[in-house]
Amino acid sequence: MTTIIKSIDELPSHIGEHLGYSDYLEVTQERVQLFADATGDHQWIHLDVEKAKSGPFGGTIAHGYLTLSLGPALLPQSGASRGSRWVSTTARIAFDSWPRFPSAQSCAQVPS
Repeated sequence: MTTIIKSIDELPSHIGEHLGYSDYLEVTQERVQLFADATGDHQWIHLDVEKAKSGPFGGTIAHGYLTLSLGPALLPQSGASRGSRWVSTTARIAFDSWPRFPSAQSCAQVPS
């Protein structure tokens, strides 16, 4: 069941409660390239598909900040927000800690 939090005053009553999951969003190599262009972070591990095949992960990986930046897009889908900015700035958003590979899917989970 999805929990709707209508005000910041309601947050303490949800401590320890799982608040919901978002839909999955595919992280494509194109999205990684666009993020690199926007941030100026053009490291080979993110962009050079051929070189990354022999790298530590066997392929390119998404930027950590790209994964984190998906929070505002995914968080409202979890039901923990109704478009309120305070939730996206005060709630912890959990992504697994593994590198995010292009063509992998990400979702946000909102633990309290």
